[in-house]
Amino acid sequence: MPVDLSGTWNMVSNENFEGYMQALGIDFATRKVAKMLKPQKVIKQDGDSFTIHTLSTFRNYLIQFKVGEEFDEDTKGLDNRKCKSLVTWDNDRLTCVQKGEKTNRGWTHWIEGDELYLEMFCEGQVCKQRFQRA
Repeated sequence: MPVDLSGTWNMVSNENFEGYMQALGIDFATRKVAKMLKPQKVIKQDGDSFTIHTLSTFRNYLIQFKVGEEFDEDTKGLDNRKCKSLVTWDNDRLTCVQKGEKTNRGWTHWIEGDELYLEMFCEGQVCKQRFQRA
């Protein structure tokens, strides 16, 4: 059984978020505001069904999915695109591939010790975020 990612997680580090947002085509003003945020993630996991809330003072984002089932994702509030997303387990890492107008796009979540890690990638840019349990 894969690891349980459930919990409330507070961001402690955020590397190359600017480069990642530029790859997504996010405008300058939004990038400047977004770089200052320290979002919180609330993950609810029930077997292979997930709800992930990303909460900040600027914008919130909600994603719901079942591992192994492709779904239509609307990234409204992020880069405002629609894509086909598929989340799978890669050992103890939850990995998402997003197919749409941006290439090589997706993310990976995993836990090491009492920390949650997130790598988001798009068109060669990789953003690395680290969270601690709230």
